[in-house]
Amino acid sequence: MAEEKVRFAVIGVGGVGRWHAERLHAARNAALVGICDVDTKRLQQVGERLGVSWRTTSYEEVLACEDVEAVVVALPNYLHAPVSVAALRAGKHVLCEKPMARTLSEAEEMAAASRQSGRKLMVHFNYRFTPAAMALHEVTQSGRLGQVYHARSWWHRTRGIPGLGGWFTRKEQSGGGPLVDLGVHRLDLALWLMGYPRPAAVTAATHNYLGKAIAARAGAEFDVEDMATAFIRFADGATLVLEASWAANGELPEEMWTQVYGTQAGIIHRNVAGRYEFEAILFAEQGGHYGPTPLTLPPAVETPQEHFARCLIEGREPLITLEQALTTMRIIDAAYRSAERRQEVHL
Repeated sequence: MAEEKVRFAVIGVGGVGRWHAERLHAARNAALVGICDVDTKRLQQVGERLGVSWRTTSYEEVLACEDVEAVVVALPNYLHAPVSVAALRAGKHVLCEKPMARTLSEAEEMAAASRQSGRKLMVHFNYRFTPAAMALHEVTQSGRLGQVYHARSWWHRTRGIPGLGGWFTRKEQSGGGPLVDLGVHRLDLALWLMGYPRPAAVTAATHNYLGKAIAARAGAEFDVEDMATAFIRFADGATLVLEASWAANGELPEEMWTQVYGTQAGIIHRNVAGRYEFEAILFAEQGGHYGPTPLTLPPAVETPQEHFARCLIEGREPLITLEQALTTMRIIDAAYRSAERRQEVHL
């Protein structure tokens, strides 16, 4: 029997939206029935490449279409909340790009719309869906780490400010800089591997020395941070150090690293040689000797799009829950407030 397919439309087919459309097009349990973008040239290019004939510049038209069961919202951050809320109220399930929203209040509005409509909302934390992350999560679920008490997680770029002068570097439209853009990925991954403990307090700082200088030379608008650091305490006593940067005088062009410390063992999820390839390592004492053990990775994992479609078909909650997505926004919100006030913020 042919596998049941969820009918999707992608709203916003820029770089990230095109990536979503390609994966939906290839998914066995999803059908890409429509795409939407204000750029008609982009619509034509993506539509012709993927064989999608229904193309529109109006997201309201997508939401009014009864043939569409679910939408991907791949728009600039300031549009995540209004379009997702409208989609949920129109009876569509929503896979929303990260960050969930610009602010915690916007994220809470999205969550309320999901609960009230009975439609599912999943935020696209795609780094969970890497073989390395899946292998490490299996280790944490087994209890092999013992009691988890600390973690470090960061994503640093030496030079990589996205869309300089556009919405990415304008706080009113983006909500923030690398903390809300890159850091949210490493935050979710660290929390997931830690078992998503309840945050109690956040101390943070933001900097924009390099970003301001780069933007000034380019004559571009830039009113967000280029680096953020945060120290998070959890209700169970565990702690987490989080860092994110778009511009830092470091070694590698891209450095992504999440390390979790337990009383029995520790784990690392990191990219290899500055690339978007990942490895998983277990550190433990075995047979009287302490050392690293590279984990065997699963040959393939579900894409986030396939996973979300399967959850809709089976009527179950996605791997990335609504409460988990809200927890990341609570921490991000507290981090920005702490940086502004220069003091700890209690949750």
